[in-house]
Amino acid sequence: MHRLLVLYPEPSDPDHFRDYYVTKHLPLVRNWPGPLAWRYSFDVAATEGESPYFAVFEADFADAAAMAAAQASQHGQRLAADVVNYATGGVVVIHYPVQDATG
Repeated sequence: MHRLLVLYPEPSDPDHFRDYYVTKHLPLVRNWPGPLAWRYSFDVAATEGESPYFAVFEADFADAAAMAAAQASQHGQRLAADVVNYATGGVVVIHYPVQDATG
């Protein structure tokens, strides 16, 4: 499995971010072909001190190639272009293969 992780620093208008993200951006994610599963949260906490992030999004893909294909798709490009409409604090996007540590 391959995971896409999107970290959002504090936006200039947290209320706008939450509203836009839930009512406009997530409906686009729901129709994105490719992810096996996805999740998000606005309750990002640090174990010590303040969290540098306001929100987080994760999407799981079968492998890196499936993630790349989903991102390169017309729908994936539309999702990426939509980020500027709510993420005024910027965005950090990382991805990695998920290693199974059980057993």
